[in-house]
Amino acid sequence: MYNPLEYAERLRRIVVRGVERKYYRVARGGRWYGGIATADCVGCPLKCVFCWSDAPRDRPGSIGRFYTPEEVFKALDKVASKRGYRQLRVSGNEPTLGREHLLRLLDLVEESKRYVFVLETNGILIGHDPSYAKDLSRYSCVHVRVSLKGTCPEEFSRLTGAVPEAFELQIKALEALVAEGVPCHPAVMLSFSSEESVEELRRRLRSIDPPLDEEFEEEYVFLYPHVARRLKDAGLQPRIAYSPGNIPEELI
Repeated sequence: MYNPLEYAERLRRIVVRGVERKYYRVARGGRWYGGIATADCVGCPLKCVFCWSDAPRDRPGSIGRFYTPEEVFKALDKVASKRGYRQLRVSGNEPTLGREHLLRLLDLVEESKRYVFVLETNGILIGHDPSYAKDLSRYSCVHVRVSLKGTCPEEFSRLTGAVPEAFELQIKALEALVAEGVPCHPAVMLSFSSEESVEELRRRLRSIDPPLDEEFEEEYVFLYPHVARRLKDAGLQPRIAYSPGNIPEELI
């Protein structure tokens, strides 16, 4: 098992260079959230067995190149303007690894007055340092989607290979975001969860802030061939999963 905070520090030296951040793709359009422009970054402090973007995660030193926040925003803006999108995001790996880069990118989004930025994050670094949530509270353009890797510490560890106690950092991220008034919601990987563990998590979220339960987003494994192979190798059988060509509309 590994400590994702310690791993994040090692990753930063590879994927962050001052205000620049490594990306392997900028930018693309997509149907998610009803239409969104996406830039895909390199490097994540979690090693989820179901991750679809494992090559940039596992080989951060050899994949991608560095971009400034201005270059990333320009690329996102170009795609969004061409397709009529009003939403932007950084996806692929973990956007919060490059804090200075991310905040400068959000400055540009805020200044444009044209977009909502969906910050997709596992929450580990926000939970570790709640001042991150305070920084995010400066922006009216941001909505944070905290992707919980399972419903409890044991499930989190089984799916990520990380120490179980790191699950609490994901919960602390939601607590910090709520405390700072940052719009947010949880998206929870439920492919491996029992009904009892899901309900226990939902009770916990309600105790933090009832809207976290009301806006509870269900997330399930998409069985890309490389994902299916890794699950088989790990001896994990999802209760619910979908092929890439058969994803329900409500999950898009």
